[in-house]
Amino acid sequence: MITYKRQTTSTNDDARNGQYGEMDVIWAEEQTAGRGQRGNSWHSTEGENLTFSVVLHPTFLPIVEQFLLSEVVALALVDTLGDYDIACRIKWTNDIYAGDNKITGVLIEHSLAPDHIARTIVGIGLNVNQITFPDYLPNPTSMAVERGIMFDRQEVLERFLRHLDKLYALLRAGQKRHIEELYRRTMYHLDERHTYAYPSGERFEATIRGVRPSGELRLEHADGTIREYAFKEVEFVLPQKIKSNIIK
Repeated sequence: MITYKRQTTSTNDDARNGQYGEMDVIWAEEQTAGRGQRGNSWHSTEGENLTFSVVLHPTFLPIVEQFLLSEVVALALVDTLGDYDIACRIKWTNDIYAGDNKITGVLIEHSLAPDHIARTIVGIGLNVNQITFPDYLPNPTSMAVERGIMFDRQEVLERFLRHLDKLYALLRAGQKRHIEELYRRTMYHLDERHTYAYPSGERFEATIRGVRPSGELRLEHADGTIREYAFKEVEFVLPQKIKSNIIK
């Protein structure tokens, strides 16, 4: 079921309502308090993009494996954009990049039971038909910018839900290693050397070697050692950008 709203504070907040069940969607044209990872706001011009939330009940998934849901969502977005001939990569943890530009942001929020995930809300902002962006955004793009044409947003949403349903079914069936390998192969700048920074601002060179099942990013440093970083522990300095972008 897709519930459409012209305006709301946040679709993720709306999705907490118990009336919504597995794979239900809340789609809003405008969010007055929409948010991204790290508490950032999400900018979207009304009527041009997709800002929506999907409700999942992954009670089959242990808490320690919750990152698999991020992988499934990110892969479903990459597959959707690929259907429109927009080649994308996953920037850890689940931002979607076309080239070096961000086309989609994801915010996943879980409600936990003692030993498993009880309920998950997947908030997604996908830039579809917007072609101009505020100057403060470091590297935005959209489907329209990438392809030079406008898209039917509901068709894009429905296509994404089909991909999500397929990958979610694989996860439910226990195909965890397959999903992990798909995610690894789709990572932005996998096996390439780039500049990173600690929260202190200190920079270093490293190479992405993958991600742990629990979600930590595996970076090989210049001395050959491989270290693992949790969310917020490193900053990825975007290529050819004045500003760096926090990994999120």
